[in-house]
Order: sequence, then structure tokens, then C-alpha cells
Amino acid sequence: MYVDGLVIAVPTARKTEFRKHAETIDEIFKTNGATRVVECWGDEVPDGKVTSFPMAVKRKDDETVVFSWIEWPSKETRDRGMKKAMEDPRFSPKENPMPFDGMRMIFGGFQPIVEI
Repeated sequence: MYVDGLVIAVPTARKTEFRKHAETIDEIFKTNGATRVVECWGDEVPDGKVTSFPMAVKRKDDETVVFSWIEWPSKETRDRGMKKAMEDPRFSPKENPMPFDGMRMIFGGFQPIVEI
């Protein structure tokens, strides 16, 4: 398995718009090999003194932190699937604009080492 993880700050008032955007994008990932995509709307995400999710994405007072992940069967599937996803017209900001500041998104690819 391989996992892509991301954290973003979404304007709280745009939750419905974010959900519609995510449903479109997540379907693209699924069509291109992802086995699971999860979008989590922040509920209990405290500010930190040294580090925190809000600090990492420079969350503003009117924003909510969203934590998401995409599960793939392998890194190879992820690399092929992500390339195809990025070429999909529905991924275009003109077709499906992001309802958040993508410059403050943090993301990365991860190889699971423990799964219970």
C-alpha cells in the first residue's frame, strides 16, 4: 500500500463547496487506481505552541483544518494514477476551482510501516 496525506485550511463558510469539489477530485483518484479517499473536516484541532495543524497551514480565524488521505495499492499505481488524475480536465482549476488556498496545502507520500 501507499498513502498520500494532505492538510489544508478551508474557509468554514465554503464547506459545502469544498465537499462538492472533493467528491469530484476524489472520484478521479478512484477511477485512476486509488482504493480509498477520506476527507475529514476539522472538529477538534487545537492551536499549538510550537507546531500544530493550524500553524502548518497558516489557518485563519474563519477557516477549518481539513485532513485527508488517499490509499493506493502500491507506489507504482499511485504514480500512474496521479499522473492520469492531473491530466483529467475535471482537475483543472478552470473546470473545478479549489475553494481554498492551495499554496498553504501540505502534502506528502507515505509508505505504511505499521497497520493494525
